[in-house]
Amino acid sequence: MSEDTTTIEPTAVEAPGHVVASIQKFVSRESGEATAVIQPIGAAGVRITLVGADGGILGDRVVADVATAEAVVNAVDGLSIGEWDRALVSSTTVKPSHYRKMAGWVARQTRFPKPRNRASL
Repeated sequence: MSEDTTTIEPTAVEAPGHVVASIQKFVSRESGEATAVIQPIGAAGVRITLVGADGGILGDRVVADVATAEAVVNAVDGLSIGEWDRALVSSTTVKPSHYRKMAGWVARQTRFPKPRNRASL
């Protein structure tokens, strides 16, 4: 019995040029250094969350898969992969405009309904 061994060569993943360009722009605004946290977000793909070294400003981009995210990080000078540890979280700066952007329509509200689960006194 002969063994037929086939090796599968890993295919090189290309980083999308528009994602690389936007992250390079972010890194250049943050004095040339930033940390990227790669986070799978289900069917939508993989989020690359960026934390700038100069002031901890946040940014993010979404790509198709983890291999593409790693290719993007490798293509950008001054960008390193990190994890959400205590040091990175404490270095982030979230501006009020970021909170408003994430809140969407709620941020523009001036009147709010009474809570329905509040106990009556």
